[in-house]
Amino acid sequence: MSRLAIGTRVRVRDLIHTGHRRTPVYVRGREGEVVRVVGPFLNPEQLAYGSKGLPAVTLYRIRFSQREVWGGTYAGAAADTLDIEIYEHWLEPVAAH
Repeated sequence: MSRLAIGTRVRVRDLIHTGHRRTPVYVRGREGEVVRVVGPFLNPEQLAYGSKGLPAVTLYRIRFSQREVWGGTYAGAAADTLDIEIYEHWLEPVAAH
């Protein structure tokens, strides 16, 4: 069962790991919004090392503003977005302000 609903604001955890990781460095620490719950899958970070990948982990599609990701270096339109699928253990809900 997924713990994050569509529309939830999330932050990608800024974890330092060596080895196989499925979360791009350029979105770590950035905030986005859940736009799709893709579903549960075996954990690919564990599968890469010969583990069974259990328990399954929910995969989400997260939408980021390009300006959130690239900051002052992004010269495109303010409405431009980037969607990335990220596993639940990399995400934390952002408290409403």
